[in-house]
Amino acid sequence: MSAYGRCFDPSGSRFGIPTYPWRFAPDGYATRRQLRAVGLRPGGQPVAAQLMRSRRGRNAGVQVAHLYRVDRAKPVRPMTSRKWGAVALAMLARRTCPQCQTTYSYCIPTSLGMCVPCAYPEEQRVA
Repeated sequence: MSAYGRCFDPSGSRFGIPTYPWRFAPDGYATRRQLRAVGLRPGGQPVAAQLMRSRRGRNAGVQVAHLYRVDRAKPVRPMTSRKWGAVALAMLARRTCPQCQTTYSYCIPTSLGMCVPCAYPEEQRVA
């Protein structure tokens, strides 16, 4: 059976919900990202269908993308001034080093947990 045949189940008898091969979804369905691109959100509706494709190589298995009905989607809620303020404070916290309290124009690497000069002080003195 081909990869197309393994992923094609429009009735939903094999996987429980209608399943289509990657890039072959019928009109009227969209993923979360596609809905967001046009200013919509799923709005609490259940998953209506799914896209599936086989993966090859070391990480063999299947990839699944959930699809939602476009006609049941709701508009995205607008950002309030309080939400904008909360996002601004969160971004400020990501740009501030907890060690030296310096604010940078970029986000501090989470792998270091602090700015580069604080993480590697001996290399900064030599240079």
